Amino acid sequence: MYDIRKISDDVTYIGCSDRRLALFESAYPVPNGISYNSYLIKDDKTALLDTVDKACSAQFFENLEAALDGRKLDYLIVNHMEPDHCALIENVITLYPEVKIVCTAKSVTLIKQFFDFNIDEKSIVVKEGDILNLGKHELTFVLAPMVHWPEVMVTYDKTDKTLYSADAFGSFGAINGNITDEGICFKCQYLDEARRYYTNIVGKYGPQVQMLLKKAATLDIKTICPLHGLIIKENIEKFVEKYDKWSRYEAEENSVLIAYTSVYGGTENAINILAGMLADRGIKGIKIYNVSQVHSSYVLSDAFKYSHIVFATTTYNNGIFETMEHFMHNIAAHNLQNKKVVLIQNGSWAPTCGSAMKTILEGLKGIEIIDESLCLKSTLKNDQLEILNNIADKIAESIK
Repeated sequence: MYDIRKISDDVTYIGCSDRRLALFESAYPVPNGISYNSYLIKDDKTALLDTVDKACSAQFFENLEAALDGRKLDYLIVNHMEPDHCALIENVITLYPEVKIVCTAKSVTLIKQFFDFNIDEKSIVVKEGDILNLGKHELTFVLAPMVHWPEVMVTYDKTDKTLYSADAFGSFGAINGNITDEGICFKCQYLDEARRYYTNIVGKYGPQVQMLLKKAATLDIKTICPLHGLIIKENIEKFVEKYDKWSRYEAEENSVLIAYTSVYGGTENAINILAGMLADRGIKGIKIYNVSQVHSSYVLSDAFKYSHIVFATTTYNNGIFETMEHFMHNIAAHNLQNKKVVLIQNGSWAPTCGSAMKTILEGLKGIEIIDESLCLKSTLKNDQLEILNNIADKIAESIK
């Protein structure tokens, strides 16, 4: 049975949600599911904006048929060629052979890589500022390379003042009845998963996001329709403000994230004592993660959020304990910047993880190591409490 939702008189949501998927892109936990968003504009001409993942193919084609209601499909607009949005292009062409595919030149190249049909006969290649008139609706195309693939564009409907934003302004999480952000608590119900989505999927490409934000600032946007997550109406200004901050690698919280691993409890004891010292100095909102137990996508999200990070781990195989090493390389891969950092190392007989952590961090912009003086030999000793107090003082002074 089809499941479609009217967004306006001419626009219908025909996407779907997947709550059975455990790992999005085989990498990121999605305990609340994921939505694959697709939209149909019905005017003098009809235009489908993106398709969905193969997992939702049956639902999608029931939705598309119902939304078209006997009309032919004139255009398929491809904003992004990642398979969770483009997997069904060839199926659409089979069902609607007269359809024209509107996309960038780089998308044509990728279509040839993913599919075997003759895209050159089917494509309308657009560039920055090109316009497609559907009748009442006038669509303009804005290139957004590396947000987060090189072929990406976004589509602006001048008539409805709607931005079809591809992967920008998306979020993890299925659609749970409410299709827009109207009436939800954006900060308490939506922001954390939107941040986790941004930092892990798009976060590496801050400069490219800044370029897109500058282009978007010239448009009168009343609605944002992303390819994942809720349609944004009420919180556009808040969301744009967050994207601006995230893409500048600016902290949202002037507080401390402590990321640690601990094999037998010695390192964990030390960071618990440090957290108490920080609280005694008036630091609010301290966050602690055992990176051996919490998926790195959550820790990375808060690494973007917090101004100060304490990395505390154990020497293992003459290097960094493996889950911390994975997390730190993940941080480097996502281009984290502008953090004040403390390093705490543990090594029962040959502590080497501190220098190895420092080597990884030295490759990142704006990382300031404000202390690396605590070296545990299995457990924290009384004569090291002074060092830990000094570290707490440095962090508190830096925050205040």
